[in-house]
Amino acid sequence: MNSLLPKIAQHYQNKLPFVAYRKPNKKEVSGIFMQDDILKFIHNFKEQGFVFAPFTKEEKAVFFPIKNALRISEKLALEQEFYKNTNSISAKGNKVKHISIVEKAIDTIKNSLLQKVVISREEIVNLSEVAVVEIYKRLLATYTNAFVYVWYHPKVGLWFGATPETLLFTKGNTFKTMSLAGTQLYNSNESIQRTIWKSKELEEQQLVTDFIENQLKDIGKELHVDKTETVRAGNLLHLKTKVTGVLKENSNLETLIRALHPTPAVCGLPRDLANDFIVNNENYKRTFYTGFLGELNLNSSNSETKNSQLFVNLRCMRIENQKATIYVGGGITKDSNAAKEWEETVSKALTMKQVL
Repeated sequence: MNSLLPKIAQHYQNKLPFVAYRKPNKKEVSGIFMQDDILKFIHNFKEQGFVFAPFTKEEKAVFFPIKNALRISEKLALEQEFYKNTNSISAKGNKVKHISIVEKAIDTIKNSLLQKVVISREEIVNLSEVAVVEIYKRLLATYTNAFVYVWYHPKVGLWFGATPETLLFTKGNTFKTMSLAGTQLYNSNESIQRTIWKSKELEEQQLVTDFIENQLKDIGKELHVDKTETVRAGNLLHLKTKVTGVLKENSNLETLIRALHPTPAVCGLPRDLANDFIVNNENYKRTFYTGFLGELNLNSSNSETKNSQLFVNLRCMRIENQKATIYVGGGITKDSNAAKEWEETVSKALTMKQVL
Protein backbone atom coordinates (compact mmCIF):
# COMPACT_ATOMS: atom_id res chain seq x y z
CA MET A 1 0.00 0.00 0.00
CA ASN A 2 2.24 2.77 -1.30
CA SER A 3 -0.23 5.38 -2.58
CA LEU A 4 0.29 8.60 -0.70
CA LEU A 5 -2.94 9.28 1.18
CA PRO A 6 -3.34 5.71 2.55
CA LYS A 7 0.35 5.79 3.51
CA ILE A 8 -0.26 8.96 5.56
CA ALA A 9 -3.07 7.24 7.45
CA GLN A 10 -1.00 4.09 7.96
CA HIS A 11 2.08 5.89 9.23
CA TYR A 12 0.04 8.09 11.59
CA GLN A 13 -1.76 5.04 12.97
CA ASN A 14 1.57 3.23 13.46
CA LYS A 15 3.10 6.34 15.10
CA LEU A 16 5.90 6.62 12.54
CA PRO A 17 7.29 10.01 11.37
CA PHE A 18 6.31 11.39 7.97
CA VAL A 19 5.78 14.56 5.99
CA ALA A 20 3.58 15.18 2.95
CA TYR A 21 3.77 18.47 1.09
CA ARG A 22 2.80 20.27 -2.09
CA LYS A 23 4.67 23.28 -3.40
CA PRO A 24 2.79 26.46 -4.41
CA ASN A 25 0.78 26.23 -7.66
CA LYS A 26 1.81 22.60 -8.26
CA LYS A 27 -0.33 19.49 -8.66
CA GLU A 28 2.15 16.93 -7.33
CA VAL A 29 2.17 16.03 -3.63
CA SER A 30 5.37 14.52 -2.23
CA GLY A 31 5.74 12.34 0.84
CA ILE A 32 8.72 11.25 2.92
CA PHE A 33 7.99 8.32 5.25
CA MET A 34 10.50 7.31 7.93
CA GLN A 35 11.07 3.69 8.93
CA ASP A 36 11.74 4.32 12.64
CA ASP A 37 10.74 6.88 15.29
CA ILE A 38 14.25 8.00 16.28
CA LEU A 39 14.31 11.79 16.69
CA LYS A 40 17.02 13.21 14.41
CA PHE A 41 18.34 16.77 14.23
CA ILE A 42 20.17 18.96 11.70
CA HIS A 43 23.92 19.40 12.22
CA ASN A 44 25.20 21.76 9.52
CA PHE A 45 22.56 21.99 6.74
CA LYS A 46 24.70 19.87 4.42
CA GLU A 47 22.38 16.88 4.94
CA GLN A 48 19.82 15.69 2.40
CA GLY A 49 16.19 15.40 3.42
CA PHE A 50 13.38 17.46 4.98
CA VAL A 51 13.94 19.98 7.78
CA PHE A 52 11.42 21.29 10.33
CA ALA A 53 13.00 24.16 12.27
CA PRO A 54 11.66 26.15 15.27
CA PHE A 55 11.38 29.92 15.60
CA THR A 56 14.25 30.27 18.06
CA LYS A 57 17.74 29.50 16.78
CA GLU A 58 18.71 28.06 20.18
CA GLU A 59 16.36 25.09 19.65
CA LYS A 60 17.35 22.23 17.35
CA ALA A 61 15.81 21.70 13.92
CA VAL A 62 14.18 18.28 13.43
CA PHE A 63 15.36 16.41 10.35
CA PHE A 64 14.00 13.56 8.21
CA PRO A 65 17.02 12.21 6.27
CA ILE A 66 16.22 10.97 2.78
CA LYS A 67 18.49 7.95 3.18
CA ASN A 68 16.46 4.78 3.81
CA ALA A 69 13.18 6.75 3.81
CA LEU A 70 10.29 5.88 1.51
CA ARG A 71 9.52 8.67 -0.98
CA ILE A 72 6.22 8.92 -2.85
CA SER A 73 5.01 11.59 -5.29
CA GLU A 74 1.49 11.69 -6.73
CA LYS A 75 -0.76 14.10 -8.57
CA LEU A 76 -4.00 14.39 -6.64
CA ALA A 77 -7.24 15.63 -8.17
CA LEU A 78 -9.11 17.51 -5.45
CA GLU A 79 -12.31 19.51 -5.57
CA GLN A 80 -12.23 22.88 -3.85
CA GLU A 81 -14.46 22.94 -0.80
CA PHE A 82 -14.93 25.43 2.01
CA TYR A 83 -15.72 24.47 5.57
CA LYS A 84 -16.95 26.58 8.42
CA ASN A 85 -15.80 25.83 11.95
CA THR A 86 -15.80 28.63 14.47
CA ASN A 87 -15.82 26.46 17.59
CA SER A 88 -13.13 28.59 19.20
CA ILE A 89 -12.74 28.47 22.97
CA SER A 90 -10.04 31.09 23.38
CA ALA A 91 -10.73 34.01 21.01
CA LYS A 92 -12.68 36.16 23.47
CA GLY A 93 -10.23 35.56 26.29
CA ASN A 94 -7.34 36.37 24.00
CA LYS A 95 -8.75 39.66 22.74
CA VAL A 96 -8.07 41.84 25.79
CA LYS A 97 -4.64 40.31 26.31
CA HIS A 98 -3.63 40.58 22.66
CA ILE A 99 -4.74 44.21 22.35
CA SER A 100 -2.85 45.03 25.56
CA ILE A 101 0.39 43.51 24.23
CA VAL A 102 0.00 45.30 20.89
CA GLU A 103 -0.56 48.63 22.66
CA LYS A 104 2.59 48.00 24.71
CA ALA A 105 4.48 47.21 21.51
CA ILE A 106 3.32 50.44 19.83
CA ASP A 107 4.36 52.44 22.89
CA THR A 108 7.76 50.72 22.99
CA ILE A 109 8.35 51.41 19.29
CA LYS A 110 7.56 55.11 19.79
CA ASN A 111 9.97 55.37 22.74
CA SER A 112 12.91 53.12 21.81
CA LEU A 113 15.07 51.88 18.95
CA LEU A 114 12.52 49.15 18.14
CA GLN A 115 11.02 49.73 14.66
CA LYS A 116 8.76 46.72 14.23
CA VAL A 117 7.76 43.65 16.22
CA VAL A 118 5.55 40.71 15.26
CA ILE A 119 3.04 39.83 17.97
CA SER A 120 1.28 36.47 17.79
CA ARG A 121 -1.18 34.40 19.77
CA GLU A 122 -2.75 30.96 19.98
CA GLU A 123 -6.38 30.12 19.24
CA ILE A 124 -7.73 26.74 20.33
CA VAL A 125 -10.46 24.79 18.56
CA ASN A 126 -12.04 21.64 20.00
CA LEU A 127 -12.30 18.69 17.62
CA SER A 128 -14.69 15.75 17.77
CA GLU A 129 -12.13 13.66 15.87
CA VAL A 130 -8.73 14.02 14.23
CA ALA A 131 -9.14 12.95 10.61
CA VAL A 132 -5.57 13.53 9.40
CA VAL A 133 -6.09 12.66 5.73
CA GLU A 134 -9.38 14.57 5.47
CA ILE A 135 -7.95 17.74 7.03
CA TYR A 136 -4.95 17.57 4.71
CA LYS A 137 -7.14 17.03 1.61
CA ARG A 138 -9.20 20.10 2.53
CA LEU A 139 -6.04 22.19 2.95
CA LEU A 140 -4.76 21.02 -0.43
CA ALA A 141 -8.06 21.80 -2.14
CA THR A 142 -8.47 25.21 -0.51
CA TYR A 143 -4.94 26.68 -0.74
CA THR A 144 -3.56 25.96 -4.19
CA ASN A 145 -0.99 28.80 -4.17
CA ALA A 146 0.56 27.99 -0.78
CA PHE A 147 3.08 25.42 0.48
CA VAL A 148 0.63 22.94 2.02
CA TYR A 149 1.92 20.28 4.41
CA VAL A 150 1.13 17.75 7.11
CA TRP A 151 4.09 16.82 9.33
CA TYR A 152 4.19 14.25 12.12
CA HIS A 153 6.68 12.83 14.59
CA PRO A 154 5.39 10.90 17.63
CA LYS A 155 7.97 12.61 19.85
CA VAL A 156 7.15 16.12 18.60
CA GLY A 157 3.53 16.20 17.40
CA LEU A 158 1.19 16.66 14.43
CA TRP A 159 1.33 19.88 12.42
CA PHE A 160 -0.57 21.22 9.41
CA GLY A 161 0.08 24.38 7.43
CA ALA A 162 -0.62 26.38 4.27
CA THR A 163 2.08 29.02 4.14
CA PRO A 164 2.39 31.72 1.44
CA GLU A 165 5.95 32.72 2.35
CA THR A 166 9.20 31.36 0.90
CA LEU A 167 12.20 31.73 3.19
CA LEU A 168 14.72 30.56 0.61
CA PHE A 169 15.14 28.68 -2.65
CA THR A 170 18.64 27.63 -3.73
CA LYS A 171 19.87 25.94 -6.86
CA GLY A 172 23.60 25.34 -6.72
CA ASN A 173 25.05 28.67 -5.61
CA THR A 174 22.11 30.81 -6.79
CA PHE A 175 19.32 31.78 -4.40
CA LYS A 176 15.88 33.40 -4.29
CA THR A 177 14.10 34.81 -1.27
CA MET A 178 11.23 37.21 -0.63
CA SER A 179 9.86 39.79 1.74
CA LEU A 180 6.20 39.32 2.58
CA ALA A 181 4.31 41.79 4.76
CA GLY A 182 1.05 43.69 4.92
CA THR A 183 -2.33 42.00 5.12
CA GLN A 184 -5.86 42.79 4.00
CA LEU A 185 -8.94 40.73 3.19
CA TYR A 186 -9.37 39.56 -0.39
CA ASN A 187 -12.36 41.04 -2.21
CA SER A 188 -13.44 38.86 -5.12
CA ASN A 189 -15.08 41.87 -6.80
CA GLU A 190 -11.81 43.80 -7.11
CA SER A 191 -8.68 43.22 -9.19
CA ILE A 192 -5.78 41.98 -7.05
CA GLN A 193 -3.26 44.16 -8.85
CA ARG A 194 -5.37 47.28 -8.26
CA THR A 195 -5.38 46.77 -4.48
CA ILE A 196 -4.78 49.99 -2.57
CA TRP A 197 -2.36 49.73 0.36
CA LYS A 198 -2.01 52.14 3.27
CA SER A 199 1.30 53.72 4.27
CA LYS A 200 1.56 51.45 7.34
CA GLU A 201 1.61 48.27 5.20
CA LEU A 202 3.93 49.81 2.58
CA GLU A 203 6.38 50.93 5.26
CA GLU A 204 6.29 47.52 6.92
CA GLN A 205 7.01 45.83 3.59
CA GLN A 206 9.94 48.18 2.88
CA LEU A 207 11.44 47.47 6.32
CA VAL A 208 11.47 43.74 5.57
CA THR A 209 12.96 44.25 2.09
CA ASP A 210 15.68 46.58 3.41
CA PHE A 211 16.59 44.04 6.10
CA ILE A 212 16.98 41.24 3.56
CA GLU A 213 19.17 43.39 1.30
CA ASN A 214 21.35 44.40 4.23
CA GLN A 215 21.71 40.81 5.49
CA LEU A 216 22.70 39.52 2.06
CA LYS A 217 25.18 42.20 0.98
CA ASP A 218 28.18 40.45 2.59
CA ILE A 219 27.31 36.86 1.65
CA GLY A 220 25.71 37.35 -1.78
CA LYS A 221 26.52 39.09 -5.06
CA GLU A 222 24.53 40.12 -8.16
CA LEU A 223 21.60 40.98 -5.88
CA HIS A 224 18.39 41.94 -7.70
CA VAL A 225 15.20 43.25 -6.07
CA ASP A 226 11.98 42.87 -8.07
CA LYS A 227 9.07 45.28 -8.08
CA THR A 228 6.68 44.76 -5.16
CA GLU A 229 3.44 42.97 -6.09
CA THR A 230 0.17 42.01 -4.41
CA VAL A 231 -0.41 38.27 -3.96
CA ARG A 232 -3.33 36.25 -2.67
CA ALA A 233 -3.13 33.55 0.03
CA GLY A 234 -6.56 32.04 0.69
CA ASN A 235 -8.87 34.80 1.91
CA LEU A 236 -6.00 37.28 2.41
CA LEU A 237 -3.82 39.59 0.30
CA HIS A 238 -0.15 40.38 1.01
CA LEU A 239 2.65 42.51 -0.40
CA LYS A 240 5.55 40.51 -1.84
CA THR A 241 8.99 41.50 -3.12
CA LYS A 242 11.33 38.90 -4.65
CA VAL A 243 15.11 39.09 -4.11
CA THR A 244 17.64 37.00 -6.06
CA GLY A 245 21.41 36.61 -6.00
CA VAL A 246 24.49 34.39 -6.07
CA LEU A 247 26.39 33.12 -3.02
CA LYS A 248 29.92 34.43 -2.59
CA GLU A 249 32.72 31.86 -2.44
CA ASN A 250 33.11 32.04 1.35
CA SER A 251 29.37 31.53 2.05
CA ASN A 252 27.15 28.45 2.19
CA LEU A 253 23.54 27.38 2.82
CA GLU A 254 23.85 27.57 6.60
CA THR A 255 25.28 31.11 6.37
CA LEU A 256 22.35 32.10 4.19
CA ILE A 257 19.73 30.60 6.51
CA ARG A 258 21.25 32.19 9.61
CA ALA A 259 21.30 35.57 7.87
CA LEU A 260 17.62 35.43 6.92
CA HIS A 261 15.91 33.55 9.76
CA PRO A 262 13.98 34.82 11.59
CA THR A 263 12.98 37.54 9.12
CA PRO A 264 11.34 40.82 10.21
CA ALA A 265 8.10 39.37 8.78
CA VAL A 266 7.94 36.95 11.74
CA CYS A 267 10.16 38.66 14.34
CA GLY A 268 10.81 42.38 13.84
CA LEU A 269 13.52 45.04 13.63
CA PRO A 270 16.13 45.34 14.97
CA ARG A 271 15.98 41.55 15.22
CA ASP A 272 17.52 41.18 18.69
CA LEU A 273 15.32 43.87 20.26
CA ALA A 274 12.20 42.43 18.63
CA ASN A 275 13.05 38.91 19.76
CA ASP A 276 13.54 40.11 23.36
CA PHE A 277 10.15 41.85 23.30
CA ILE A 278 8.47 38.68 21.96
CA VAL A 279 10.08 36.45 24.60
CA ASN A 280 9.13 38.81 27.42
CA ASN A 281 5.56 39.62 26.34
CA GLU A 282 3.88 36.94 24.22
CA ASN A 283 3.54 34.60 27.24
CA TYR A 284 3.54 31.38 25.24
CA LYS A 285 6.10 29.33 23.33
CA ARG A 286 5.89 29.51 19.52
CA THR A 287 7.90 26.29 18.99
CA PHE A 288 7.67 25.60 15.21
CA TYR A 289 5.29 28.45 14.38
CA THR A 290 7.30 31.10 12.46
CA GLY A 291 10.12 28.61 12.08
CA PHE A 292 10.83 27.15 8.64
CA LEU A 293 10.47 23.84 6.83
CA GLY A 294 11.17 22.21 3.49
CA GLU A 295 13.45 20.23 1.23
CA LEU A 296 17.17 20.36 1.94
CA ASN A 297 19.87 19.59 -0.65
CA LEU A 298 17.74 17.32 -2.83
CA ASN A 299 18.86 16.69 -6.40
CA SER A 300 16.79 18.18 -9.19
CA SER A 301 15.18 15.65 -11.53
CA ASN A 302 17.43 16.29 -14.53
CA SER A 303 20.82 17.01 -12.95
CA GLU A 304 23.12 16.52 -10.00
CA THR A 305 22.54 20.09 -8.84
CA LYS A 306 21.28 20.19 -5.26
CA ASN A 307 18.20 22.30 -4.57
CA SER A 308 16.81 23.51 -1.25
CA GLN A 309 13.34 25.02 -0.94
CA LEU A 310 12.42 26.34 2.51
CA PHE A 311 9.19 28.01 3.62
CA VAL A 312 8.33 30.10 6.67
CA ASN A 313 5.88 28.20 8.89
CA LEU A 314 2.91 30.58 8.81
CA ARG A 315 -0.85 29.76 8.68
CA CYS A 316 -0.24 26.63 10.68
CA MET A 317 -1.64 24.60 13.56
CA ARG A 318 -0.65 21.83 15.94
CA ILE A 319 -3.16 19.12 16.86
CA GLU A 320 -2.94 17.29 20.18
CA ASN A 321 -5.57 15.49 22.30
CA GLN A 322 -8.40 16.50 19.94
CA LYS A 323 -7.55 20.19 20.25
CA ALA A 324 -6.19 22.25 17.38
CA THR A 325 -3.89 25.08 18.41
CA ILE A 326 -3.91 27.68 15.64
CA TYR A 327 -1.11 30.27 15.54
CA VAL A 328 -1.70 33.78 14.18
CA GLY A 329 0.09 37.11 14.40
CA GLY A 330 0.82 40.43 12.74
CA GLY A 331 3.55 43.01 12.30
CA ILE A 332 3.34 46.02 14.63
CA THR A 333 4.81 49.42 13.74
CA LYS A 334 4.37 52.91 15.18
CA ASP A 335 1.28 53.43 12.99
CA SER A 336 -0.50 50.22 14.04
CA ASN A 337 -3.99 50.22 15.52
CA ALA A 338 -4.37 47.61 18.27
CA ALA A 339 -8.05 46.83 17.59
CA LYS A 340 -7.39 46.41 13.85
CA GLU A 341 -4.40 44.17 14.60
CA TRP A 342 -6.72 41.92 16.62
CA GLU A 343 -9.16 41.72 13.70
CA GLU A 344 -6.30 40.81 11.36
CA THR A 345 -5.42 37.80 13.54
CA VAL A 346 -9.09 36.73 13.51
CA SER A 347 -9.03 36.79 9.68
CA LYS A 348 -5.79 34.81 9.59
CA ALA A 349 -7.18 32.16 11.97
CA LEU A 350 -9.93 31.38 9.43
CA THR A 351 -7.26 29.88 7.14
CA MET A 352 -7.05 26.86 9.42
CA LYS A 353 -10.46 26.94 11.08
CA GLN A 354 -12.39 26.51 7.85
CA VAL A 355 -10.77 23.15 7.09
CA LEU A 356 -11.21 21.52 10.50
